[in-house]
Amino acid sequence: MENKQKNFGKVWKFGKNIDTDIIIAARYLNTSDGKQLAKHIMEDSRGDFYNMISRGDFIVADENFGCGSSREHAPLALKEAGIAAVLSSSFARIFYRNAFNTGLLILELSQNDIDRISEGDELEVDLLSNKITNHTKKEYYNYAKIPPFMLELLNAGGLMPYAQKQLKEQI
Repeated sequence: MENKQKNFGKVWKFGKNIDTDIIIAARYLNTSDGKQLAKHIMEDSRGDFYNMISRGDFIVADENFGCGSSREHAPLALKEAGIAAVLSSSFARIFYRNAFNTGLLILELSQNDIDRISEGDELEVDLLSNKITNHTKKEYYNYAKIPPFMLELLNAGGLMPYAQKQLKEQI
């Protein structure tokens, strides 16, 4: 959610244990170009998913999103495809860190709240109020607070832009 405090989009719902090979299949890992990778996100589970989504949409999934390999290609591909955020009840540890390093917003919600969100719902995430609004169901959800340093990474666009900014400030 680069430098944005609010985002509005449609929900695409997935189950539990969505691994990085489902997010971006290994056969596409011959590049690290995020724009090329984006064209193939969720391809093995949803076909031409890239052409079904709109910039600003959300992926909502059950527990253990991003399990599997430690590659940064998965969160990079989601970010470049225009996914505003991934909402899940838990994330694989390495995916969690890679998401922030690449500038992809991820939010942890209770499993109960994840269960209440349906595919096609329209959500709005407000980072200032720490609240998600489900405009379709007229419900509100809270998510686990994002540590301040992780917010700095997101606002910078990821770890590399953050580091470049820090170096420029020191010069």
